[in-house]
Amino acid sequence: MLSSKKTMLALLTLAFLSTPIAAQAWVKDRVYKFTVLHTNDHHGRFWQNEHDEYGLAAQKTMMDQIKYDVQAHGGAVLILSGGDINTGVPESDLQDAEPDFRGMNLIGYDAMAIGNHEFDNPLSVLRQQQKWAKFPLLSANIYQKSTGKRLFQPYALFNRMGLKIAVIGLTTDDTAKIGNPENFTDIVFHKPATEAKAVVEELRQQEKPDVIIAATHMGHYDNGNHGSNAPGDVEMARELPPGYLDMIVGGHSQDPVCMAKENVKQADYVPGTPCQPDRQNGTWIVQAHEWGKYIGRADFTFLNGKLTLEHYELVPINLRHKVTNSDGSVSWVNYTQEIAKNPAMMKLLTPFQKKGEAQLQVKIGSVNGHLEGDRSKVRFVQTNLARLLLSAQMERAGADFAVMSGGGVRDSIEAGDITYKDVLKVQPFGNTLVYVDMKGSEVEKYLAVVANKQVDSGAYAQFANVSLTADGSGVSDIKIKGEPLQADKTYRMATLNFNATGGDGYPVITQFPGYVNTGFVDAEVLKQYIEKHSPLDANAFAPHGEISYRRQDAVTETKAEEPPKKWRLARIELAMREAWSSLF
Repeated sequence: MLSSKKTMLALLTLAFLSTPIAAQAWVKDRVYKFTVLHTNDHHGRFWQNEHDEYGLAAQKTMMDQIKYDVQAHGGAVLILSGGDINTGVPESDLQDAEPDFRGMNLIGYDAMAIGNHEFDNPLSVLRQQQKWAKFPLLSANIYQKSTGKRLFQPYALFNRMGLKIAVIGLTTDDTAKIGNPENFTDIVFHKPATEAKAVVEELRQQEKPDVIIAATHMGHYDNGNHGSNAPGDVEMARELPPGYLDMIVGGHSQDPVCMAKENVKQADYVPGTPCQPDRQNGTWIVQAHEWGKYIGRADFTFLNGKLTLEHYELVPINLRHKVTNSDGSVSWVNYTQEIAKNPAMMKLLTPFQKKGEAQLQVKIGSVNGHLEGDRSKVRFVQTNLARLLLSAQMERAGADFAVMSGGGVRDSIEAGDITYKDVLKVQPFGNTLVYVDMKGSEVEKYLAVVANKQVDSGAYAQFANVSLTADGSGVSDIKIKGEPLQADKTYRMATLNFNATGGDGYPVITQFPGYVNTGFVDAEVLKQYIEKHSPLDANAFAPHGEISYRRQDAVTETKAEEPPKKWRLARIELAMREAWSSLF
């Protein structure tokens, strides 16, 4: 008996010594298969658009189809979102994205990263959205200032076919800068890479996952060149030790991350064509453009501790392109096979859509031409739509001039009838109109900062009743309402509370004695202006070269109304970066 006990003890000791301390749950020589499906930057697109593209009903059909295919081949599926469910479509915005979260439940999302636009509303709304969602909203780097504790669940664990998968959530630390400062009085965003490293080390010690994925809302920037944005996925992957993250499912920059070559994305990705994701420091990085236009599909195998990406693609969700027929008519043609809409999803979402449409489809006015609000223009040049918004704000506030971030203009308005829906698509954030009275000398200091904000960022300033020349560090030739700026004269400026409280890095002006928050919501101000002045003449709001930019060491000028050439933009940014950094 004693000999038997000694033998058993020896066997147990041998087994213990031959097993690694951080023993994994996977079985030796067994091939595990799992697929990560992902979307990002949904921005309220629960319903298909006017061309019948994307929408959660078609997405549900395709998600189910992929899920059945994966299961039939012995695998399992994990569905993740890179965040920004909020803000962009009025039917969703007016209902605090309830239809979107309920639709994501029906699809079967497993987790999502918290995006910066989840903070467009007060924290109480986000807490309600957490209740609607049947999946965790993750962020490891958002803390409450007053307690020093995390505000949200940092990670979630999933079992897929016996494989232990950890998903960490991370949010861009630009959020407090680009969001409404009033919503961040007790919130601080820590550096994502630092938090990721700490959480991975904690997971390795306590949970010992086989695979670690980061669901992020930080942005993908080629070769880590993030410009005026906070560092994104590429920079984090490079900063972390190799092997800390197997995959990053990203969002925020709203790109299809399909690489043309090392560190360079395809410039104009065509739906349905092959897509090679980025890989940095041993970490796969993916992003599925925006709005549910695609489902990203990453098929993995896991064998003896090694993870292999077997296949990756972006699956288009009823994306179409415009074709001009021989008779001059226009058709919208699918890039790939039509995806049917899931009946259960349509049943769930239709009441939400009808409720929103009832409030939004009423005509409020009209315009005789295109009003430009595309992000490729409002973040680079002065546009007629921005002038319209600012004209509405000046009239309501009785202001001499007006300024706002170009990133606050979210869509264009086409020629013809204008509805309240059109207005809310342009200004979905619910900011309030403010004004401030300043001396001319103070106006010059203010304009010197905002007029030199970088192009290709939401901070790029749009102006009305202002003309000036910006050189990277200051401004000259300033005129207000066509008259030279007078240092001792008092001027009234209209803007939005977002910028007034420091949003996009604009100077805080709330401390001025002449500061007033009117409480009028920006979209409502625009709506009433359109009602009063319709029919609008688009040409009446056209810029005429009032804002110009000149390098300090150059004789030539680049007019803000001329779209910058890419090579010239890069040169200007490099030359001016040092000067700009001193202003922010």
